[in-house]
Amino acid sequence: MTVWLLVFVIVCAFLPIAVGMLMLAAAFRNQIIAEEIFLESLPQEFDGFRILFISDIHRRRLPKRLLEPMKGKVDIVLLGGDMTDKGGSISRLSDNMKLAASLAPAYAVHGNHDYRANTALVDDILRGSGVRLLIDENIIIEHEGAELLLTGVDFPPKGGKRAYAPLPSPTPSEAQLFRIILVHDPLWLTQQTGPPADLILAGHTHGGQIVLPFVGHRHVDPFYREYNAGHYVLPRKDGSGKEAKLLISRGFGTAHLPLRWGSPAEMHVLTLRSDEKQQDLPEAGR
Repeated sequence: MTVWLLVFVIVCAFLPIAVGMLMLAAAFRNQIIAEEIFLESLPQEFDGFRILFISDIHRRRLPKRLLEPMKGKVDIVLLGGDMTDKGGSISRLSDNMKLAASLAPAYAVHGNHDYRANTALVDDILRGSGVRLLIDENIIIEHEGAELLLTGVDFPPKGGKRAYAPLPSPTPSEAQLFRIILVHDPLWLTQQTGPPADLILAGHTHGGQIVLPFVGHRHVDPFYREYNAGHYVLPRKDGSGKEAKLLISRGFGTAHLPLRWGSPAEMHVLTLRSDEKQQDLPEAGR
């Protein structure tokens, strides 16, 4: 009886340490998820267009060993905000942004933590590294003679759910283009009557970061309980009958504590595919 009691005490003492080490390891995991996204209105010229999407880097260092081989193999890099933290390393931010911009044309939007840092310095580093910062701005992306519209939605500098600036309106010619929206917090969608784009890329949630068994995601806002991480299909609600695709990344870094459980760190390589190709696939291959 004494032996079993001793074993029980030892297990109870070391179990939290073991779990903590596993959570720490998960927080620093380097994982790139490569996947195809089939899109209804994607121009044929953009079929095969590859996006490296990274959100919520925070204080982590981007892995050169994994990312440098992607140079010339991705067409664009999109950074979904929270590139740093208050008190984060400026030299690390600079290294991360230079690496991102060396792979392909790179674009970024602010996240809430970017506005808690020295924002003017952060912005100078981004622009000096070759990353274009989109602050409620539309730009044209050209590929193989075709165009799409990329819109960067800026996180409200003072925070709050309803403080977003109006979505920048496209010109009449731009309004006909396939549209990608890059936004840090997917909660922004609650301000829209319907998703105003064909593809929306977001982060912020960290997938809950620590997802405990039987407890699940403990987000305060009900929106995040449904839209937590992963892929979603949303009706456009613009009379077109079309759908929008939404990807919410779990992010690469962590907020507050460098711990994860049940929500691994991730980056994404997204290959855009015309929906016509999906229709041509045999049923078993879908």
